[in-house]
Amino acid sequence: MARNIGSHYTVHRVLGRGSAGTVWLGDGPDGPVAIKLLREDLAADRDLAERFAHERHALLGLEHPNIVGVRDLIIADSGDTPDGQEVALVMDLVRGPDLRRHLERERRLAPREAVAITAAVANGLAVAHAAGIVHRDVKPENILLDTPEGGRVALLTDFGVAKLIDEPRHGGKGGVVGTPDYLAPEIVEGLPPRAAVDIYALVTVLYELLAGFTPFGGGHPGAVLRRQVTEKAAELPGIPRELWELIQQCLAKAPASRLRAAELASRLRELLPSLEGLPPLDIGDPEEDAAPEPVEAEEPIAALAAAGGGGGGAGRVAVPLVRGTAPDSERETHTRMRVPDAEELAGGAHGTARTIRTAGERRAGSARNAAAARRRRRLAVTAAALVCAAALGGWLLFSGGDSSDGGLGEPAGGPPRADVQLSQPA
Repeated sequence: MARNIGSHYTVHRVLGRGSAGTVWLGDGPDGPVAIKLLREDLAADRDLAERFAHERHALLGLEHPNIVGVRDLIIADSGDTPDGQEVALVMDLVRGPDLRRHLERERRLAPREAVAITAAVANGLAVAHAAGIVHRDVKPENILLDTPEGGRVALLTDFGVAKLIDEPRHGGKGGVVGTPDYLAPEIVEGLPPRAAVDIYALVTVLYELLAGFTPFGGGHPGAVLRRQVTEKAAELPGIPRELWELIQQCLAKAPASRLRAAELASRLRELLPSLEGLPPLDIGDPEEDAAPEPVEAEEPIAALAAAGGGGGGAGRVAVPLVRGTAPDSERETHTRMRVPDAEELAGGAHGTARTIRTAGERRAGSARNAAAARRRRRLAVTAAALVCAAALGGWLLFSGGDSSDGGLGEPAGGPPRADVQLSQPA
Protein backbone atom coordinates (compact mmCIF):
# COMPACT_ATOMS: atom_id res chain seq x y z
CA MET A 1 0.00 0.00 0.00
CA ALA A 2 1.34 3.41 -1.02
CA ARG A 3 2.16 5.89 1.73
CA ASN A 4 3.02 9.56 1.46
CA ILE A 5 6.26 10.87 3.00
CA GLY A 6 6.18 14.62 3.24
CA SER A 7 4.52 16.40 0.34
CA HIS A 8 6.70 15.16 -2.55
CA TYR A 9 7.39 11.46 -2.01
CA THR A 10 5.44 8.21 -1.95
CA VAL A 11 6.76 4.85 -0.71
CA HIS A 12 5.49 1.53 -2.02
CA ARG A 13 7.29 -1.38 -0.39
CA VAL A 14 9.98 -2.18 2.13
CA LEU A 15 13.40 -2.95 0.70
CA GLY A 16 15.35 -3.52 3.89
CA ARG A 17 15.23 -3.08 7.64
CA GLY A 18 17.99 -2.00 9.98
CA SER A 19 18.19 -1.17 13.65
CA ALA A 20 18.03 2.57 12.87
CA GLY A 21 15.06 2.38 10.55
CA THR A 22 13.49 0.99 7.40
CA VAL A 23 14.40 1.53 3.74
CA TRP A 24 11.53 1.89 1.29
CA LEU A 25 11.30 1.95 -2.48
CA GLY A 26 9.65 5.25 -3.35
CA ASP A 27 8.84 7.77 -6.04
CA GLY A 28 9.61 11.47 -6.09
CA PRO A 29 9.54 14.40 -8.50
CA ASP A 30 12.62 13.07 -10.32
CA GLY A 31 11.74 9.38 -10.38
CA PRO A 32 12.47 6.32 -8.21
CA VAL A 33 14.35 6.84 -4.95
CA ALA A 34 15.30 4.96 -1.78
CA ILE A 35 13.78 6.49 1.35
CA LYS A 36 15.19 5.71 4.79
CA LEU A 37 12.66 6.22 7.58
CA LEU A 38 14.22 6.43 11.04
CA ARG A 39 12.82 4.33 13.86
CA GLU A 40 9.87 5.88 15.68
CA ASP A 41 11.79 6.42 18.92
CA LEU A 42 14.61 8.17 17.03
CA ALA A 43 12.21 10.28 14.99
CA ALA A 44 10.44 11.32 18.20
CA ASP A 45 13.70 12.72 19.58
CA ARG A 46 13.49 16.44 18.82
CA ASP A 47 17.20 16.95 19.49
CA LEU A 48 18.14 14.34 16.89
CA ALA A 49 15.77 15.87 14.35
CA GLU A 50 17.42 19.25 14.94
CA ARG A 51 20.87 17.71 14.37
CA PHE A 52 19.67 16.26 11.06
CA ALA A 53 18.27 19.63 10.05
CA HIS A 54 21.57 21.28 10.97
CA GLU A 55 23.48 18.85 8.72
CA ARG A 56 21.01 19.14 5.85
CA HIS A 57 23.11 21.48 3.71
CA ALA A 58 26.28 19.39 4.10
CA LEU A 59 24.53 16.10 3.31
CA LEU A 60 22.71 17.45 0.26
CA GLY A 61 25.89 19.07 -1.04
CA LEU A 62 27.95 15.87 -0.91
CA GLU A 63 28.13 14.91 -4.58
CA HIS A 64 30.67 12.58 -6.17
CA PRO A 65 30.55 9.62 -8.61
CA ASN A 66 31.66 7.32 -5.76
CA ILE A 67 29.11 8.54 -3.19
CA VAL A 68 25.44 7.59 -3.02
CA GLY A 69 23.76 10.99 -3.15
CA VAL A 70 21.29 12.24 -0.55
CA ARG A 71 18.54 14.05 -2.44
CA ASP A 72 16.42 15.33 0.39
CA LEU A 73 15.92 15.34 4.15
CA ILE A 74 12.36 15.22 5.43
CA ILE A 75 11.22 16.19 8.91
CA ALA A 76 7.45 16.14 8.85
CA ASP A 77 4.48 15.72 11.14
CA SER A 78 2.94 12.29 11.21
CA GLY A 79 0.40 10.48 13.31
CA ASP A 80 2.46 7.29 13.17
CA THR A 81 5.03 8.35 15.80
CA PRO A 82 4.45 9.13 19.50
CA ASP A 83 5.20 12.82 18.99
CA GLY A 84 3.64 12.99 15.54
CA GLN A 85 6.96 13.34 13.69
CA GLU A 86 8.91 11.35 11.12
CA VAL A 87 12.46 11.80 9.87
CA ALA A 88 13.49 10.42 6.48
CA LEU A 89 16.48 10.57 4.14
CA VAL A 90 15.79 10.42 0.40
CA MET A 91 18.66 8.82 -1.53
CA ASP A 92 19.66 7.68 -4.98
CA LEU A 93 18.89 4.12 -5.97
CA VAL A 94 21.91 2.07 -7.04
CA ARG A 95 21.95 -0.91 -9.39
CA GLY A 96 23.90 -3.87 -8.06
CA PRO A 97 24.77 -5.61 -4.78
CA ASP A 98 26.62 -4.30 -1.77
CA LEU A 99 30.24 -5.30 -1.35
CA ARG A 100 29.45 -7.71 1.48
CA ARG A 101 27.22 -9.80 -0.77
CA HIS A 102 29.82 -9.70 -3.56
CA LEU A 103 32.56 -10.81 -1.14
CA GLU A 104 30.40 -13.63 0.24
CA ARG A 105 29.93 -14.92 -3.29
CA GLU A 106 33.58 -14.60 -4.36
CA ARG A 107 35.24 -15.42 -0.98
CA ARG A 108 38.33 -13.37 -1.97
CA LEU A 109 38.89 -10.84 -4.72
CA ALA A 110 41.81 -10.65 -7.10
CA PRO A 111 44.26 -7.97 -5.91
CA ARG A 112 43.55 -5.67 -8.85
CA GLU A 113 39.78 -5.70 -8.28
CA ALA A 114 40.19 -5.21 -4.52
CA VAL A 115 42.56 -2.26 -5.00
CA ALA A 116 40.38 -0.66 -7.70
CA ILE A 117 37.31 -0.76 -5.42
CA THR A 118 39.29 0.67 -2.52
CA ALA A 119 40.75 3.46 -4.65
CA ALA A 120 37.27 4.45 -5.84
CA VAL A 121 35.91 4.65 -2.30
CA ALA A 122 38.98 6.63 -1.22
CA ASN A 123 38.12 9.15 -3.97
CA GLY A 124 34.68 9.61 -2.45
CA LEU A 125 36.10 9.94 1.06
CA ALA A 126 38.50 12.63 -0.11
CA VAL A 127 35.56 14.79 -1.20
CA ALA A 128 33.68 14.16 2.04
CA HIS A 129 36.71 14.92 4.20
CA ALA A 130 37.34 18.14 2.28
CA ALA A 131 33.76 19.13 3.20
CA GLY A 132 34.44 18.35 6.85
CA ILE A 133 32.33 15.14 6.92
CA VAL A 134 33.69 11.95 8.50
CA HIS A 135 31.82 8.79 7.53
CA ARG A 136 32.64 6.77 10.69
CA ASP A 137 31.14 3.48 9.47
CA VAL A 138 33.09 2.38 6.38
CA LYS A 139 32.57 -1.35 5.82
CA PRO A 140 31.52 -3.68 2.96
CA GLU A 141 27.82 -3.33 3.81
CA ASN A 142 28.05 0.41 3.13
CA ILE A 143 29.76 0.10 -0.25
CA LEU A 144 27.44 -0.46 -3.21
CA LEU A 145 28.54 -1.82 -6.59
CA ASP A 146 26.74 -0.02 -9.39
CA THR A 147 26.74 -1.79 -12.76
CA PRO A 148 26.30 0.80 -15.51
CA GLU A 149 27.10 0.08 -19.13
CA GLY A 150 30.73 -0.85 -19.53
CA GLY A 151 31.84 -1.66 -15.99
CA ARG A 152 31.33 -1.52 -12.26
CA VAL A 153 31.44 1.50 -9.97
CA ALA A 154 31.87 1.41 -6.19
CA LEU A 155 29.81 3.94 -4.22
CA LEU A 156 29.93 4.69 -0.51
CA THR A 157 26.66 5.20 1.34
CA ASP A 158 25.54 5.93 4.93
CA PHE A 159 27.01 9.40 5.30
CA GLY A 160 25.59 11.28 8.24
CA VAL A 161 23.64 8.68 10.20
CA ALA A 162 26.51 7.35 12.33
CA LYS A 163 27.58 10.84 13.38
CA LEU A 164 24.11 12.23 13.99
CA ILE A 165 22.81 9.31 16.02
CA ASP A 166 26.04 8.73 17.97
CA GLU A 167 25.71 11.74 20.26
CA PRO A 168 26.14 11.83 24.07
CA ARG A 169 22.43 11.48 24.59
CA HIS A 170 22.40 8.28 22.60
CA GLY A 171 25.88 6.87 22.97
CA GLY A 172 26.57 7.85 26.56
CA LYS A 173 29.79 9.30 27.85
CA GLY A 174 32.73 7.11 27.02
CA GLY A 175 30.69 4.78 24.79
CA VAL A 176 31.95 2.99 21.70
CA VAL A 177 29.49 2.75 18.82
CA GLY A 178 30.37 1.10 15.54
CA THR A 179 31.41 -2.14 13.90
CA PRO A 180 34.28 -3.63 15.98
CA ASP A 181 36.16 -5.16 13.02
CA TYR A 182 36.60 -1.72 11.42
CA LEU A 183 36.95 0.60 14.43
CA ALA A 184 40.16 2.61 14.54
CA PRO A 185 42.22 2.35 17.76
CA GLU A 186 41.67 6.01 18.67
CA ILE A 187 37.89 5.48 18.78
CA VAL A 188 38.36 2.51 21.12
CA GLU A 189 40.50 4.72 23.36
CA GLY A 190 37.75 7.34 23.51
CA LEU A 191 39.31 10.00 21.26
CA PRO A 192 37.12 12.04 18.89
CA PRO A 193 36.86 10.53 15.41
CA ARG A 194 38.75 12.42 12.70
CA ALA A 195 39.16 11.69 9.00
CA ALA A 196 41.90 9.13 9.76
CA VAL A 197 39.33 6.71 11.22
CA ASP A 198 37.81 6.33 7.74
CA ILE A 199 41.24 5.52 6.26
CA TYR A 200 41.80 2.83 8.89
CA ALA A 201 38.37 1.31 8.23
CA LEU A 202 38.74 1.44 4.43
CA VAL A 203 42.12 -0.31 4.44
CA THR A 204 40.67 -2.88 6.83
CA VAL A 205 38.09 -3.49 4.09
CA LEU A 206 40.93 -3.82 1.54
CA TYR A 207 42.65 -6.38 3.78
CA GLU A 208 39.36 -8.29 4.01
CA LEU A 209 38.84 -8.24 0.24
CA LEU A 210 42.29 -9.74 -0.25
CA ALA A 211 42.29 -12.24 2.63
CA GLY A 212 38.64 -13.11 3.13
CA PHE A 213 38.74 -11.96 6.77
CA THR A 214 39.52 -8.81 8.71
CA PRO A 215 42.90 -8.44 10.46
CA PHE A 216 41.56 -8.27 14.02
CA GLY A 217 38.11 -9.85 13.87
CA GLY A 218 36.78 -12.97 15.59
CA GLY A 219 35.32 -13.73 19.00
CA HIS A 220 33.81 -11.40 21.54
CA PRO A 221 33.52 -7.73 20.47
CA GLY A 222 35.60 -6.69 23.48
CA ALA A 223 38.44 -8.95 22.33
CA VAL A 224 38.26 -7.42 18.85
CA LEU A 225 38.46 -3.91 20.28
CA ARG A 226 41.51 -4.81 22.38
CA ARG A 227 43.28 -6.26 19.33
CA GLN A 228 42.61 -3.05 17.42
CA VAL A 229 44.63 -1.16 20.05
CA THR A 230 47.38 -3.63 20.96
CA GLU A 231 48.12 -5.94 18.05
CA LYS A 232 49.68 -5.89 14.62
CA ALA A 233 48.04 -7.20 11.46
CA ALA A 234 49.52 -10.42 10.11
CA GLU A 235 51.21 -9.99 6.74
CA LEU A 236 49.42 -11.36 3.69
CA PRO A 237 51.63 -13.58 1.51
CA GLY A 238 51.46 -13.27 -2.24
CA ILE A 239 50.90 -9.52 -2.69
CA PRO A 240 53.53 -7.02 -3.88
CA ARG A 241 55.69 -5.51 -1.15
CA GLU A 242 54.59 -1.99 -2.06
CA LEU A 243 50.94 -2.88 -1.49
CA TRP A 244 51.66 -4.49 1.87
CA GLU A 245 53.67 -1.47 3.03
CA LEU A 246 50.76 0.77 2.05
CA ILE A 247 48.33 -1.41 4.04
CA GLN A 248 50.66 -1.33 7.05
CA GLN A 249 50.92 2.45 6.92
CA CYS A 250 47.17 2.94 6.84
CA LEU A 251 46.62 0.44 9.66
CA ALA A 252 49.06 2.33 11.90
CA LYS A 253 47.86 2.82 15.46
CA ALA A 254 48.82 6.51 15.33
CA PRO A 255 46.29 8.44 13.19
CA ALA A 256 48.94 10.90 11.99
CA SER A 257 50.90 8.06 10.37
CA ARG A 258 48.10 7.16 7.97
CA LEU A 259 47.69 8.59 4.49
CA ARG A 260 44.99 11.08 3.62
CA ALA A 261 42.15 9.84 1.43
CA ALA A 262 43.37 11.59 -1.73
CA GLU A 263 46.91 10.26 -1.19
CA LEU A 264 45.60 6.75 -0.62
CA ALA A 265 43.54 6.84 -3.83
CA SER A 266 46.53 8.08 -5.83
CA ARG A 267 48.94 5.49 -4.43
CA LEU A 268 46.48 2.66 -5.04
CA ARG A 269 45.92 3.72 -8.65
CA GLU A 270 49.69 3.71 -9.21
CA LEU A 271 49.80 0.08 -8.07
CA LEU A 272 47.06 -1.16 -10.42
CA PRO A 273 49.36 -2.01 -13.39
CA SER A 274 51.57 -4.20 -11.19
CA LEU A 275 48.54 -6.19 -10.03
CA GLU A 276 47.25 -7.07 -13.47
CA GLY A 277 46.67 -10.83 -13.82
CA LEU A 278 47.35 -11.74 -10.17
CA PRO A 279 44.87 -14.36 -8.91
CA PRO A 280 43.09 -14.20 -5.53
CA LEU A 281 45.35 -15.16 -2.63
CA ASP A 282 45.55 -18.89 -1.91
CA ILE A 283 45.57 -18.88 1.87
CA GLY A 284 43.65 -20.77 4.54
CA ASP A 285 41.46 -19.48 7.29
CA PRO A 286 43.25 -17.45 9.97
CA GLU A 287 44.58 -19.11 13.10
CA GLU A 288 43.20 -17.48 16.22
CA ASP A 289 42.71 -18.12 19.89
CA ALA A 290 39.54 -19.78 21.08
CA ALA A 291 36.99 -17.13 21.90
CA PRO A 292 33.74 -17.09 23.85
CA GLU A 293 30.43 -16.99 22.07
CA PRO A 294 29.48 -13.50 20.84
CA VAL A 295 27.12 -11.60 23.09
CA GLU A 296 24.15 -9.65 21.86
CA ALA A 297 25.07 -6.04 21.14
CA GLU A 298 23.45 -3.42 23.34
CA GLU A 299 21.34 -0.72 21.65
CA PRO A 300 22.59 -1.38 18.09
CA ILE A 301 22.84 1.47 15.62
CA ALA A 302 22.20 0.64 11.97
CA ALA A 303 23.82 1.79 8.78
CA LEU A 304 21.99 3.97 6.32
CA ALA A 305 20.89 1.27 3.87
CA ALA A 306 20.48 2.70 0.40
CA ALA A 307 18.58 -0.24 -0.98
CA GLY A 308 16.77 -1.01 -4.17
CA GLY A 309 14.41 -3.29 -5.99
CA GLY A 310 14.09 -4.90 -9.37
CA GLY A 311 15.55 -3.76 -12.63
CA GLY A 312 14.04 -1.38 -15.10
CA GLY A 313 12.88 2.19 -14.78
CA ALA A 314 14.77 5.40 -15.23
CA GLY A 315 16.41 5.37 -11.81
CA ARG A 316 19.26 3.24 -10.55
CA VAL A 317 18.23 0.22 -8.50
CA ALA A 318 19.97 -1.49 -5.55
CA VAL A 319 19.66 -4.51 -3.32
CA PRO A 320 19.18 -4.00 0.43
CA LEU A 321 22.29 -3.36 2.49
CA VAL A 322 20.44 -4.67 5.53
CA ARG A 323 18.75 -7.93 4.61
CA GLY A 324 16.91 -8.60 7.85
CA THR A 325 16.54 -7.73 11.49
CA ALA A 326 17.93 -10.95 12.97
CA PRO A 327 21.47 -10.49 14.35
CA ASP A 328 24.28 -12.34 12.60
CA SER A 329 25.74 -14.85 15.04
CA GLU A 330 29.06 -14.78 13.23
CA ARG A 331 29.59 -11.03 13.02
CA GLU A 332 28.79 -8.22 15.41
CA THR A 333 27.82 -5.37 13.12
CA HIS A 334 26.99 -2.43 15.37
CA THR A 335 28.05 -2.60 18.99
CA ARG A 336 27.60 -0.11 21.79
CA MET A 337 29.85 -0.76 24.76
CA ARG A 338 32.00 1.09 27.25
CA VAL A 339 35.53 2.16 26.41
CA PRO A 340 38.06 -0.31 27.93
CA ASP A 341 40.26 1.28 30.58
CA ALA A 342 44.03 1.68 30.20
CA GLU A 343 44.84 -1.50 32.14
CA GLU A 344 42.55 -3.60 29.96
CA LEU A 345 43.97 -2.13 26.76
CA ALA A 346 47.54 -2.69 27.92
CA GLY A 347 46.97 -6.32 28.85
CA GLY A 348 47.62 -9.37 26.70
CA ALA A 349 50.01 -10.13 23.93
CA HIS A 350 51.35 -7.55 21.52
CA GLY A 351 52.05 -9.87 18.61
CA THR A 352 49.92 -10.50 15.55
CA ALA A 353 46.24 -11.13 16.09
CA ARG A 354 46.16 -14.00 13.65
CA THR A 355 48.66 -16.32 12.02
CA ILE A 356 48.18 -16.52 8.27
CA ARG A 357 48.72 -19.96 6.78
CA THR A 358 48.75 -21.13 3.18
CA ALA A 359 45.92 -23.29 1.90
CA GLY A 360 46.26 -26.88 3.14
CA GLU A 361 48.88 -26.02 5.73
CA ARG A 362 48.48 -27.90 9.00
CA ARG A 363 46.65 -25.84 11.63
CA ALA A 364 48.90 -24.91 14.55
CA GLY A 365 48.32 -23.21 17.87
CA SER A 366 48.68 -19.43 17.97
CA ALA A 367 51.94 -17.83 19.08
CA ARG A 368 50.28 -16.58 22.23
CA ASN A 369 48.98 -20.05 23.14
CA ALA A 370 52.36 -21.64 22.42
CA ALA A 371 54.18 -19.14 24.64
CA ALA A 372 51.65 -19.63 27.41
CA ALA A 373 52.00 -23.41 27.15
CA ARG A 374 55.79 -23.16 27.46
CA ARG A 375 55.43 -21.00 30.55
CA ARG A 376 53.00 -23.47 32.08
CA ARG A 377 55.39 -26.38 31.42
CA ARG A 378 58.30 -24.53 33.03
CA LEU A 379 56.19 -23.73 36.08
CA ALA A 380 55.02 -27.34 36.33
CA VAL A 381 58.60 -28.68 36.17
CA THR A 382 59.77 -26.17 38.78
CA ALA A 383 56.88 -27.01 41.09
CA ALA A 384 57.52 -30.75 40.74
CA ALA A 385 61.20 -30.25 41.54
CA LEU A 386 60.32 -28.22 44.64
CA VAL A 387 57.93 -30.91 45.85
CA CYS A 388 60.54 -33.63 45.33
CA ALA A 389 63.18 -31.54 47.10
CA ALA A 390 60.90 -30.94 50.05
CA ALA A 391 60.04 -34.64 50.28
CA LEU A 392 63.70 -35.66 50.14
CA GLY A 393 64.64 -33.05 52.73
CA GLY A 394 61.94 -34.34 55.09
CA TRP A 395 63.10 -37.90 54.62
CA LEU A 396 66.71 -36.92 55.34
CA LEU A 397 65.65 -34.98 58.42
CA PHE A 398 63.65 -37.76 59.96
CA SER A 399 65.98 -40.59 58.95
CA GLY A 400 68.90 -38.76 60.59
CA GLY A 401 67.46 -39.61 64.04
CA ASP A 402 67.47 -43.37 63.42
CA SER A 403 70.12 -44.81 65.76
CA SER A 404 70.14 -48.20 64.15
CA ASP A 405 72.10 -47.20 61.11
CA GLY A 406 73.22 -43.66 61.83
CA GLY A 407 71.06 -42.19 59.10
CA LEU A 408 72.48 -42.67 55.60
CA GLY A 409 73.75 -46.17 56.27
CA GLU A 410 76.53 -44.99 58.55
CA PRO A 411 77.32 -47.38 61.39
CA ALA A 412 76.17 -46.28 64.78
CA GLY A 413 78.68 -44.09 66.50
CA GLY A 414 80.35 -43.13 63.22
CA PRO A 415 81.38 -39.62 62.26
CA PRO A 416 78.72 -36.97 62.21
CA ARG A 417 76.79 -36.71 58.91
CA ALA A 418 77.36 -33.56 56.84
CA ASP A 419 74.35 -31.37 56.02
CA VAL A 420 72.84 -32.07 52.61
CA GLN A 421 72.14 -28.92 50.51
CA LEU A 422 69.42 -29.34 47.92
CA SER A 423 69.62 -27.19 44.82
CA GLN A 424 66.53 -26.05 42.99
CA PRO A 425 66.31 -25.64 39.27
CA ALA A 426 66.74 -22.11 38.08
